[in-house]
Amino acid sequence: MKANIAIIGTGGTIAGRGESSVNTSAYACSVVSVDEILSGIPELASLANLQAEQLLQMGSENFATEHLLLLGSRISRLLQQDHVDGVVVTHGTDTIDETAYFLHLTLKSMKPVVVVGSMRPPSALSPDGPLNLYNAILVASSPASRGKGTLVVSNDEIHTARDVVKTSTFKLESFRSPYGPLGYVVEGMPRYYREPARSHTLETPWSIEEIDRLPEVGIVYAHGGIDAGMVDAVTNARMSGIVYAATGNGNVAEHVVGALLRARREGLHVVRASRTGSGVVIRNGAQPDDKYDWLVVDDQAPQKARILLMLALTREARSAELQRMFHRY
Repeated sequence: MKANIAIIGTGGTIAGRGESSVNTSAYACSVVSVDEILSGIPELASLANLQAEQLLQMGSENFATEHLLLLGSRISRLLQQDHVDGVVVTHGTDTIDETAYFLHLTLKSMKPVVVVGSMRPPSALSPDGPLNLYNAILVASSPASRGKGTLVVSNDEIHTARDVVKTSTFKLESFRSPYGPLGYVVEGMPRYYREPARSHTLETPWSIEEIDRLPEVGIVYAHGGIDAGMVDAVTNARMSGIVYAATGNGNVAEHVVGALLRARREGLHVVRASRTGSGVVIRNGAQPDDKYDWLVVDDQAPQKARILLMLALTREARSAELQRMFHRY
């Protein structure tokens, strides 16, 4: 019996179109409907019973918190329907890792949710979108995918939403996880080799059904000679937190420490992250976090840390509890 899979279109490169078949990086984004995408892949009919809807139509660089809430709420309603076995979201690759992680932490279902995009538009000479979408539906239809939270499928790989990040502007193998994928799609069969280690979905305190707004958190990207005024700008914007994407192991230049301390005194939570792309930021390592009442990301990429802090602040303001969340999720 074929699975019943709901497809939600939100735009992105997978819904793009170039002027010629050799335009793989220069093209119009988010101009093809999800129905048109599906009709161009006749092989999908043999995989599952599909129902499709166009929820959004935009490049994912335009995704804001209200779009995360809208998408999460719609997926949640679909997952509650008995006849829906899983959900696939077509999404732009720019912020696919952020959206997927938000869903990973807020959806309350064992059913598979797969977010998929492409690095080349459907009009390209060798587009990756059709096979990515085919594989995503395969993964969403597989009983082996139940209970693994939100997944991102790309280039024959299955990644957990917690770890995956985009690492290239154009390569098909752009999506990487620091610990490797959970598994692969091989000849039409999802094959899993590891499980997500951190808590997600049913094991988190956040439910999309209970969230009507998210506090804003800014990211400041460190570099040599950074002006401390960049931190002050976020503080003055009256956000709820700052993720400082620091150099190395969360190192903070001496002349920036004062600005981050001011931010904390103003009530913003300060989280030390790293711009390196992998590794663990050690608490009380490069900075005296206990003394300053700062937080560290553990191994989270800055953009993932922002998602987690926004969610954490909907329920908690105590630093010790916030730090515990960074070490658990």
